[in-house]
Amino acid sequence: MQKIPVVAIFDVGKTNKKLFLFDENYKIVYEKSARFIETVDEDGETCENLESLRLSVFDSLRDVFRRQEFEVKAINFSTYGASFVYIDEEGKPLCPLYNYLKAYPEELKKQFYDTYGGEEKFSKETASPVLGSLNSGMQLYRLKYEKPELFKKIKYALHLPQYLSYLISGEVYSDITSIGCHTNLWDFTKGEYHEWVKQEGVQEKLAPLAPSDSVVPAAFPGNSYAVGVGLHDSSAALIPYLVNFHEPFVLISTGTWCISLNPFNTTPLTEAELQKDCLCYMQYKGKPVKASRFFGGYEHEQQVKRIAAHFNQSAARYKSVPFDPEIISRLQREDELVSDAAPKKDQLQESRFAQRDLSSFASDVEAYHQFILDLVTQQVASTQLVLKGSDVKRIFVDGGFSKNAIYMNLLASFYPEKEVFAASMAQATAIGTALAIHRHWNRKPLPNDIIELKYYAVTHDANI
Repeated sequence: MQKIPVVAIFDVGKTNKKLFLFDENYKIVYEKSARFIETVDEDGETCENLESLRLSVFDSLRDVFRRQEFEVKAINFSTYGASFVYIDEEGKPLCPLYNYLKAYPEELKKQFYDTYGGEEKFSKETASPVLGSLNSGMQLYRLKYEKPELFKKIKYALHLPQYLSYLISGEVYSDITSIGCHTNLWDFTKGEYHEWVKQEGVQEKLAPLAPSDSVVPAAFPGNSYAVGVGLHDSSAALIPYLVNFHEPFVLISTGTWCISLNPFNTTPLTEAELQKDCLCYMQYKGKPVKASRFFGGYEHEQQVKRIAAHFNQSAARYKSVPFDPEIISRLQREDELVSDAAPKKDQLQESRFAQRDLSSFASDVEAYHQFILDLVTQQVASTQLVLKGSDVKRIFVDGGFSKNAIYMNLLASFYPEKEVFAASMAQATAIGTALAIHRHWNRKPLPNDIIELKYYAVTHDANI
Protein backbone atom coordinates (compact mmCIF):
# COMPACT_ATOMS: atom_id res chain seq x y z
CA MET A 1 0.00 0.00 0.00
CA GLN A 2 1.31 3.42 -0.96
CA LYS A 3 1.53 5.73 2.05
CA ILE A 4 -0.16 9.15 2.00
CA PRO A 5 2.35 12.00 2.47
CA VAL A 6 1.07 14.23 5.30
CA VAL A 7 2.01 17.14 7.52
CA ALA A 8 1.18 16.90 11.23
CA ILE A 9 -0.07 20.13 12.84
CA PHE A 10 -0.56 20.69 16.56
CA ASP A 11 -3.09 23.48 17.10
CA VAL A 12 -3.04 24.31 20.80
CA GLY A 13 -5.78 26.58 22.13
CA LYS A 14 -6.50 27.53 25.73
CA THR A 15 -9.31 24.95 25.86
CA ASN A 16 -8.86 22.46 23.03
CA LYS A 17 -5.58 20.88 21.94
CA LYS A 18 -5.85 19.40 18.45
CA LEU A 19 -3.66 17.35 16.14
CA PHE A 20 -4.43 17.34 12.40
CA LEU A 21 -2.89 15.44 9.53
CA PHE A 22 -3.27 17.19 6.17
CA ASP A 23 -2.59 15.52 2.83
CA GLU A 24 -0.93 17.37 -0.06
CA ASN A 25 -4.31 18.89 -1.07
CA TYR A 26 -4.79 20.25 2.47
CA LYS A 27 -7.64 17.87 3.21
CA ILE A 28 -7.86 16.63 6.81
CA VAL A 29 -7.14 12.89 6.79
CA TYR A 30 -6.86 12.44 10.57
CA GLU A 31 -7.66 14.50 13.65
CA LYS A 32 -7.48 14.05 17.37
CA SER A 33 -8.61 16.38 20.13
CA ALA A 34 -7.69 16.56 23.81
CA ARG A 35 -8.55 18.64 26.85
CA PHE A 36 -6.54 18.83 30.05
CA ILE A 37 -7.50 19.78 33.55
CA GLU A 38 -5.68 23.00 34.42
CA THR A 39 -3.20 23.07 37.26
CA VAL A 40 -2.20 25.98 39.52
CA ASP A 41 0.99 28.00 39.94
CA GLU A 42 2.68 28.80 43.27
CA ASP A 43 0.18 31.61 43.89
CA GLY A 44 -2.81 29.31 43.40
CA GLU A 45 -3.65 30.85 39.98
CA THR A 46 -4.91 28.47 37.30
CA CYS A 47 -2.49 27.73 34.46
CA GLU A 48 -1.80 25.29 31.63
CA ASN A 49 -0.74 21.78 32.66
CA LEU A 50 2.58 21.82 30.83
CA GLU A 51 3.51 18.23 31.63
CA SER A 52 0.16 16.92 30.31
CA LEU A 53 0.69 18.94 27.13
CA ARG A 54 4.24 17.61 26.67
CA LEU A 55 3.18 13.99 27.14
CA SER A 56 0.19 14.47 24.85
CA VAL A 57 2.44 15.69 22.01
CA PHE A 58 4.63 12.58 22.26
CA ASP A 59 1.69 10.18 22.72
CA SER A 60 -0.19 11.65 19.75
CA LEU A 61 2.85 11.42 17.49
CA ARG A 62 3.49 7.86 18.59
CA ASP A 63 -0.08 6.97 17.56
CA VAL A 64 0.38 8.63 14.18
CA PHE A 65 3.71 6.93 13.47
CA ARG A 66 2.10 3.54 14.18
CA ARG A 67 -0.39 4.12 11.38
CA GLN A 68 0.90 2.43 8.27
CA GLU A 69 -1.23 4.50 5.85
CA PHE A 70 0.58 7.82 6.52
CA GLU A 71 4.06 9.09 5.85
CA VAL A 72 4.75 12.12 8.04
CA LYS A 73 6.83 14.58 6.02
CA ALA A 74 6.81 17.49 8.48
CA ILE A 75 5.45 18.66 11.85
CA ASN A 76 4.55 22.20 12.88
CA PHE A 77 2.87 23.95 15.81
CA SER A 78 0.58 26.89 16.45
CA THR A 79 -0.56 27.94 19.90
CA TYR A 80 -2.11 30.86 21.74
CA GLY A 81 0.33 33.67 22.42
CA ALA A 82 1.71 35.60 25.39
CA SER A 83 2.93 32.42 27.10
CA PHE A 84 6.57 31.57 27.89
CA VAL A 85 8.15 28.28 28.91
CA TYR A 86 11.37 28.92 30.85
CA ILE A 87 13.90 26.11 30.42
CA ASP A 88 17.20 25.43 32.17
CA GLU A 89 20.55 24.21 30.78
CA GLU A 90 19.12 20.70 30.41
CA GLY A 91 15.97 21.88 28.64
CA LYS A 92 13.67 21.24 31.58
CA PRO A 93 10.92 23.76 32.50
CA LEU A 94 11.86 25.74 35.62
CA CYS A 95 8.39 26.91 36.65
CA PRO A 96 4.71 26.72 35.64
CA LEU A 97 3.41 28.10 32.34
CA TYR A 98 1.97 31.27 33.88
CA ASN A 99 -1.48 32.36 32.71
CA TYR A 100 -1.41 35.54 30.63
CA LEU A 101 -4.48 36.74 32.56
CA LYS A 102 -2.53 36.72 35.84
CA ALA A 103 -2.77 40.14 37.51
CA TYR A 104 0.38 42.24 37.14
CA PRO A 105 1.77 44.17 40.16
CA GLU A 106 1.03 47.88 39.77
CA GLU A 107 4.30 49.01 41.41
CA LEU A 108 6.40 46.90 39.08
CA LYS A 109 4.43 48.11 36.06
CA LYS A 110 4.98 51.73 37.12
CA GLN A 111 8.69 51.08 37.64
CA PHE A 112 8.98 49.60 34.14
CA TYR A 113 7.16 52.34 32.23
CA ASP A 114 8.78 55.14 34.27
CA THR A 115 12.21 53.72 33.42
CA TYR A 116 11.53 53.34 29.69
CA GLY A 117 9.83 56.56 28.64
CA GLY A 118 6.27 56.30 29.90
CA GLU A 119 3.26 54.28 28.74
CA GLU A 120 2.36 56.38 25.67
CA LYS A 121 5.84 56.61 24.16
CA PHE A 122 6.71 52.99 24.93
CA SER A 123 3.42 51.63 23.56
CA LYS A 124 3.94 53.48 20.28
CA GLU A 125 7.46 52.04 19.91
CA THR A 126 6.41 48.46 20.64
CA ALA A 127 2.90 48.60 19.04
CA SER A 128 1.66 47.09 22.30
CA PRO A 129 -1.16 48.55 24.40
CA VAL A 130 -0.51 48.31 28.15
CA LEU A 131 -1.88 44.83 28.91
CA GLY A 132 0.06 43.58 31.95
CA SER A 133 0.88 39.86 31.76
CA LEU A 134 -0.60 39.73 28.25
CA ASN A 135 2.53 41.66 27.22
CA SER A 136 4.65 38.51 27.56
CA GLY A 137 7.93 40.46 27.91
CA MET A 138 6.53 41.84 31.16
CA GLN A 139 6.46 38.30 32.55
CA LEU A 140 10.25 38.09 32.13
CA TYR A 141 10.68 41.52 33.71
CA ARG A 142 8.58 40.35 36.66
CA LEU A 143 10.66 37.19 37.12
CA LYS A 144 13.87 39.23 37.14
CA TYR A 145 12.66 41.42 40.02
CA GLU A 146 10.42 39.01 41.97
CA LYS A 147 12.35 35.74 41.49
CA PRO A 148 15.96 36.75 40.67
CA GLU A 149 17.37 33.30 41.51
CA LEU A 150 14.99 31.63 39.09
CA PHE A 151 15.70 34.29 36.44
CA LYS A 152 19.43 33.47 36.67
CA LYS A 153 18.74 29.78 35.99
CA ILE A 154 16.80 30.49 32.77
CA LYS A 155 18.80 29.33 29.78
CA TYR A 156 16.02 30.18 27.31
CA ALA A 157 12.56 31.71 27.48
CA LEU A 158 10.59 30.09 24.64
CA HIS A 159 7.13 31.13 23.57
CA LEU A 160 4.82 28.11 23.70
CA PRO A 161 4.92 27.23 19.93
CA GLN A 162 8.72 27.25 20.00
CA TYR A 163 8.82 25.11 23.14
CA LEU A 164 6.68 22.46 21.45
CA SER A 165 8.93 22.61 18.38
CA TYR A 166 11.96 22.22 20.67
CA LEU A 167 10.49 19.03 22.16
CA ILE A 168 10.66 17.37 18.73
CA SER A 169 13.69 19.05 17.15
CA GLY A 170 15.93 19.65 20.18
CA GLU A 171 16.68 23.08 18.64
CA VAL A 172 15.81 26.40 20.31
CA TYR A 173 14.51 29.32 18.27
CA SER A 174 12.41 32.45 18.64
CA ASP A 175 9.80 33.29 16.01
CA ILE A 176 8.81 36.78 14.90
CA THR A 177 5.04 36.06 14.94
CA SER A 178 5.29 35.38 18.69
CA ILE A 179 7.95 38.00 19.50
CA GLY A 180 6.13 40.71 17.49
CA CYS A 181 2.65 40.33 18.98
CA HIS A 182 1.85 42.71 21.88
CA THR A 183 4.87 41.41 23.83
CA ASN A 184 6.62 44.74 24.62
CA LEU A 185 9.77 43.05 23.26
CA TRP A 186 9.96 44.35 19.69
CA ASP A 187 10.65 47.95 18.67
CA PHE A 188 8.54 48.41 15.53
CA THR A 189 10.15 51.82 14.87
CA LYS A 190 13.61 50.22 14.59
CA GLY A 191 12.82 46.65 13.50
CA GLU A 192 14.75 45.06 16.36
CA TYR A 193 14.43 44.20 20.04
CA HIS A 194 13.57 47.19 22.20
CA GLU A 195 16.45 48.71 24.18
CA TRP A 196 15.03 47.51 27.53
CA VAL A 197 15.44 43.89 26.37
CA LYS A 198 19.20 44.42 26.15
CA GLN A 199 19.51 46.62 29.24
CA GLU A 200 17.67 44.19 31.54
CA GLY A 201 19.62 41.13 30.38
CA VAL A 202 16.54 39.62 28.75
CA GLN A 203 17.93 39.30 25.22
CA GLU A 204 20.46 36.68 26.26
CA LYS A 205 17.52 34.56 27.52
CA LEU A 206 15.84 34.66 24.10
CA ALA A 207 16.76 32.03 21.50
CA PRO A 208 18.00 33.16 18.07
CA LEU A 209 15.29 34.36 15.68
CA ALA A 210 14.47 31.94 12.86
CA PRO A 211 12.27 32.64 9.81
CA SER A 212 8.68 31.52 10.46
CA ASP A 213 8.69 29.43 7.28
CA SER A 214 11.90 27.54 8.13
CA VAL A 215 12.31 23.95 9.32
CA VAL A 216 14.95 21.93 11.19
CA PRO A 217 15.58 18.16 11.28
CA ALA A 218 13.92 15.97 13.93
CA ALA A 219 16.02 15.15 16.98
CA PHE A 220 15.32 11.43 16.79
CA PRO A 221 17.81 9.36 14.70
CA GLY A 222 16.41 7.50 11.72
CA ASN A 223 13.56 9.98 11.11
CA SER A 224 13.49 12.12 7.98
CA TYR A 225 10.60 14.47 8.75
CA ALA A 226 11.16 18.23 9.08
CA VAL A 227 10.09 20.26 12.11
CA GLY A 228 8.76 23.84 11.82
CA VAL A 229 9.69 26.45 14.42
CA GLY A 230 6.03 27.13 15.30
CA LEU A 231 3.69 30.11 14.91
CA HIS A 232 1.44 32.37 16.97
CA ASP A 233 -2.13 31.27 16.18
CA SER A 234 -3.50 34.69 15.11
CA SER A 235 -0.69 35.10 12.59
CA ALA A 236 -1.14 31.52 11.35
CA ALA A 237 -4.85 32.09 10.62
CA LEU A 238 -3.96 34.96 8.29
CA ILE A 239 -1.58 32.87 6.11
CA PRO A 240 -4.21 31.19 3.87
CA TYR A 241 -5.53 34.64 2.93
CA LEU A 242 -2.05 36.02 2.23
CA VAL A 243 -1.31 32.99 0.05
CA ASN A 244 -4.61 33.19 -1.89
CA PHE A 245 -5.22 36.94 -2.23
CA HIS A 246 -2.70 39.55 -3.34
CA GLU A 247 -4.93 42.61 -3.70
CA PRO A 248 -5.22 44.62 -0.43
CA PHE A 249 -7.81 43.20 1.97
CA VAL A 250 -8.89 43.31 5.61
CA LEU A 251 -9.72 40.09 7.44
CA ILE A 252 -12.26 40.35 10.26
CA SER A 253 -11.67 37.28 12.39
CA THR A 254 -14.71 36.78 14.63
CA GLY A 255 -14.86 34.74 17.81
CA THR A 256 -14.88 35.87 21.44
CA TRP A 257 -12.95 38.86 20.11
CA CYS A 258 -13.67 40.42 16.71
CA ILE A 259 -10.23 41.24 15.35
CA SER A 260 -9.77 43.32 12.17
CA LEU A 261 -6.41 42.52 10.57
CA ASN A 262 -4.95 44.70 7.81
CA PRO A 263 -1.65 43.36 6.42
CA PHE A 264 -1.57 46.24 3.91
CA ASN A 265 -1.57 49.15 6.38
CA THR A 266 1.98 50.33 7.10
CA THR A 267 1.11 53.54 8.97
CA PRO A 268 2.54 53.64 12.53
CA LEU A 269 0.09 53.24 15.40
CA THR A 270 -1.01 56.56 16.86
CA GLU A 271 -1.59 57.33 20.51
CA ALA A 272 -5.35 57.52 19.88
CA GLU A 273 -5.36 54.11 18.15
CA LEU A 274 -3.45 52.50 21.02
CA GLN A 275 -6.00 53.97 23.46
CA LYS A 276 -8.69 52.17 21.42
CA ASP A 277 -6.94 48.80 21.76
CA CYS A 278 -5.23 48.79 18.36
CA LEU A 279 -2.01 46.82 18.14
CA CYS A 280 0.31 45.21 15.62
CA TYR A 281 0.66 41.54 14.92
CA MET A 282 3.55 40.28 12.86
CA GLN A 283 2.83 38.15 9.82
CA TYR A 284 4.98 35.14 9.03
CA LYS A 285 7.11 37.01 6.48
CA GLY A 286 8.06 39.53 9.17
CA LYS A 287 5.82 42.46 8.13
CA PRO A 288 3.61 44.27 10.66
CA VAL A 289 -0.15 43.68 10.51
CA LYS A 290 -2.21 46.53 11.92
CA ALA A 291 -5.07 45.19 14.01
CA SER A 292 -8.04 46.48 16.01
CA ARG A 293 -10.40 44.50 18.18
CA PHE A 294 -13.48 44.60 20.37
CA PHE A 295 -15.22 42.01 22.55
CA GLY A 296 -17.96 41.28 19.98
CA GLY A 297 -18.44 37.53 20.41
CA TYR A 298 -18.59 37.81 24.17
CA GLU A 299 -21.12 40.67 23.90
CA HIS A 300 -23.24 38.54 21.53
CA GLU A 301 -23.29 35.70 24.04
CA GLN A 302 -24.44 38.00 26.86
CA GLN A 303 -27.12 39.91 24.92
CA VAL A 304 -28.60 36.82 23.29
CA LYS A 305 -29.15 35.40 26.80
CA ARG A 306 -30.85 38.67 27.78
CA ILE A 307 -33.16 38.66 24.73
CA ALA A 308 -33.99 34.95 25.13
CA ALA A 309 -34.84 35.39 28.83
CA HIS A 310 -37.01 38.48 28.23
CA PHE A 311 -39.03 36.92 25.39
CA ASN A 312 -39.03 33.43 26.91
CA GLN A 313 -37.23 31.83 23.97
CA SER A 314 -34.35 29.42 23.54
CA ALA A 315 -30.98 31.12 22.95
CA ALA A 316 -30.28 28.55 20.19
CA ARG A 317 -33.01 30.19 18.09
CA TYR A 318 -30.73 33.15 17.29
CA LYS A 319 -28.16 31.05 15.45
CA SER A 320 -30.16 31.36 12.22
CA VAL A 321 -32.44 34.42 12.22
CA PRO A 322 -32.97 35.53 8.58
CA PHE A 323 -32.13 39.11 7.63
CA ASP A 324 -35.16 41.41 7.31
CA PRO A 325 -34.20 44.74 5.68
CA GLU A 326 -37.62 46.27 6.49
CA ILE A 327 -37.06 45.78 10.23
CA ILE A 328 -33.61 47.39 9.94
CA SER A 329 -34.94 50.41 8.00
CA ARG A 330 -37.67 50.95 10.58
CA LEU A 331 -35.25 50.65 13.50
CA GLN A 332 -32.84 53.12 11.91
CA ARG A 333 -35.62 55.67 11.32
CA GLU A 334 -36.82 55.35 14.92
CA ASP A 335 -33.29 55.61 16.25
CA GLU A 336 -32.62 58.80 14.31
CA LEU A 337 -35.70 60.45 15.84
CA VAL A 338 -34.70 59.48 19.38
CA SER A 339 -30.92 59.85 19.34
CA ASP A 340 -30.31 63.13 17.50
CA ALA A 341 -30.02 65.06 20.75
CA ALA A 342 -28.14 62.40 22.69
CA PRO A 343 -24.34 62.25 22.37
CA LYS A 344 -23.08 58.86 21.24
CA LYS A 345 -20.88 56.94 23.67
CA ASP A 346 -17.56 55.46 22.64
CA GLN A 347 -18.88 52.76 20.34
CA LEU A 348 -15.89 50.50 20.93
CA GLN A 349 -16.36 50.18 24.68
CA GLU A 350 -19.89 48.80 24.65
CA SER A 351 -22.74 48.50 22.21
CA ARG A 352 -25.73 50.73 22.80
CA PHE A 353 -27.91 47.65 23.07
CA ALA A 354 -26.87 46.98 26.66
CA GLN A 355 -28.77 50.17 27.64
CA ARG A 356 -31.84 49.51 25.50
CA ASP A 357 -35.18 48.65 27.08
CA LEU A 358 -36.26 45.26 25.69
CA SER A 359 -39.93 46.02 26.36
CA SER A 360 -39.77 48.66 23.61
CA PHE A 361 -39.46 45.93 20.95
CA ALA A 362 -42.49 44.24 19.41
CA SER A 363 -40.76 40.85 19.19
CA ASP A 364 -37.55 39.03 19.96
CA VAL A 365 -36.66 39.03 16.24
CA GLU A 366 -36.93 42.84 16.17
CA ALA A 367 -34.80 43.08 19.33
CA TYR A 368 -32.19 40.75 17.83
CA HIS A 369 -32.04 42.84 14.62
CA GLN A 370 -31.46 45.94 16.77
CA PHE A 371 -28.71 44.20 18.69
CA ILE A 372 -26.86 43.11 15.53
CA LEU A 373 -27.28 46.62 14.13
CA ASP A 374 -25.66 48.03 17.28
CA LEU A 375 -22.96 45.36 17.15
CA VAL A 376 -22.11 46.05 13.48
CA THR A 377 -21.93 49.77 14.34
CA GLN A 378 -19.23 48.78 16.84
CA GLN A 379 -17.59 46.55 14.24
CA VAL A 380 -17.40 49.39 11.71
CA ALA A 381 -15.95 51.77 14.32
CA SER A 382 -13.28 49.15 15.11
CA THR A 383 -12.50 48.19 11.49
CA GLN A 384 -12.24 51.84 10.44
CA LEU A 385 -9.21 52.16 12.72
CA VAL A 386 -7.19 49.80 10.50
CA LEU A 387 -8.75 50.77 7.16
CA LYS A 388 -7.43 54.33 7.32
CA GLY A 389 -4.25 54.82 5.31
CA SER A 390 -4.68 51.83 2.99
CA ASP A 391 -6.48 51.15 -0.28
CA VAL A 392 -8.53 48.09 0.67
CA LYS A 393 -11.17 46.87 -1.77
CA ARG A 394 -12.19 43.62 -0.07
CA ILE A 395 -13.29 42.65 3.43
CA PHE A 396 -13.30 38.98 4.43
CA VAL A 397 -15.14 37.80 7.54
CA ASP A 398 -14.34 34.43 9.08
CA GLY A 399 -15.44 32.74 12.28
CA GLY A 400 -18.86 32.80 13.94
CA PHE A 401 -20.31 36.01 12.51
CA SER A 402 -19.53 34.96 8.91
CA LYS A 403 -22.55 32.64 9.29
CA ASN A 404 -24.84 35.39 10.63
CA ALA A 405 -26.96 36.71 7.74
CA ILE A 406 -27.98 39.91 9.58
CA TYR A 407 -24.38 40.80 10.49
CA MET A 408 -23.07 40.10 6.99
CA ASN A 409 -25.82 42.05 5.17
CA LEU A 410 -25.40 45.04 7.48
CA LEU A 411 -21.62 45.03 7.12
CA ALA A 412 -22.01 45.05 3.31
CA SER A 413 -24.43 47.98 3.63
CA PHE A 414 -21.95 50.00 5.68
CA TYR A 415 -19.23 49.36 3.07
CA PRO A 416 -21.02 49.82 -0.29
CA GLU A 417 -17.74 50.74 -2.04
CA LYS A 418 -16.04 47.50 -0.96
CA GLU A 419 -16.62 43.82 -1.69
CA VAL A 420 -17.69 42.03 1.49
CA PHE A 421 -17.36 38.25 1.71
CA ALA A 422 -18.16 35.60 4.28
CA ALA A 423 -15.18 33.27 4.18
CA SER A 424 -15.28 29.72 5.38
CA MET A 425 -12.39 27.37 5.79
CA ALA A 426 -12.14 24.41 8.11
CA GLN A 427 -9.31 24.92 10.61
CA ALA A 428 -7.76 28.15 9.24
CA THR A 429 -5.08 28.28 11.95
CA ALA A 430 -3.93 24.71 11.36
CA ILE A 431 -3.95 25.11 7.55
CA GLY A 432 -1.98 28.36 7.86
CA THR A 433 0.59 26.58 10.03
CA ALA A 434 0.95 23.88 7.37
CA LEU A 435 1.11 26.43 4.52
CA ALA A 436 3.98 28.26 6.25
CA ILE A 437 6.25 25.28 5.60
CA HIS A 438 4.57 24.10 2.35
CA ARG A 439 7.78 24.01 0.29
CA HIS A 440 9.49 21.72 2.81
CA TRP A 441 6.98 18.87 2.62
CA ASN A 442 4.53 19.28 -0.26
CA ARG A 443 5.36 18.43 -3.90
CA LYS A 444 2.21 20.15 -5.23
CA PRO A 445 1.77 23.89 -5.96
CA LEU A 446 0.19 26.12 -3.30
CA PRO A 447 -3.59 25.56 -3.31
CA ASN A 448 -5.91 28.34 -4.47
CA ASP A 449 -9.25 26.77 -3.57
CA ILE A 450 -9.13 26.21 0.19
CA ILE A 451 -11.21 29.29 1.11
CA GLU A 452 -14.92 29.29 0.25
CA LEU A 453 -16.31 32.78 -0.30
CA LYS A 454 -19.89 34.03 -0.22
CA TYR A 455 -20.40 37.55 -1.58
CA TYR A 456 -22.84 39.90 0.14
CA ALA A 457 -24.32 42.61 -2.08
CA VAL A 458 -25.67 45.86 -0.65
CA THR A 459 -29.40 45.42 -0.04
CA HIS A 460 -30.30 48.74 1.57
CA ASP A 461 -28.80 52.05 2.58
CA ALA A 462 -27.06 52.04 5.93
CA ASN A 463 -26.13 54.87 8.22
CA ILE A 464 -24.25 55.10 11.48
